[in-house]
Amino acid sequence: MNKYFSILALFLVAAGCQFQQPDYVRMISATELHNILQDRDVLLIDVHTPEQKHIKGTDFVIPYNQIEAHQDRLPADKNTPIYLYCEGGPMGNAAARSLHALGYENLFNLDGGTHAWKQAGFELE
Repeated sequence: MNKYFSILALFLVAAGCQFQQPDYVRMISATELHNILQDRDVLLIDVHTPEQKHIKGTDFVIPYNQIEAHQDRLPADKNTPIYLYCEGGPMGNAAARSLHALGYENLFNLDGGTHAWKQAGFELE
């Protein structure tokens, strides 16, 4: 009986540790972002700290933990799509959380960050 409880406890711990993507940000692939950047002008923000090389077309570099301090650089329209990226993804999620708290609703984060961007064969500048 203890064996079953141990297995159940292990299963519950493992299930609870899995990362769940919040519903206020949509993860997009490097290919998706690349195609979007080819088709239209979007607001693209690098939120990585320390500063890194950027994806061509980046509008701003705003550290993920300084979003609130740079509200004056953000669009007044809270439904404007905002595309975020960092080196690997987590800082983009943190920035999205801050933007969502400020009322922004149309948020996208590059899944895998600039690592995924380079792996897909796209360049940084």
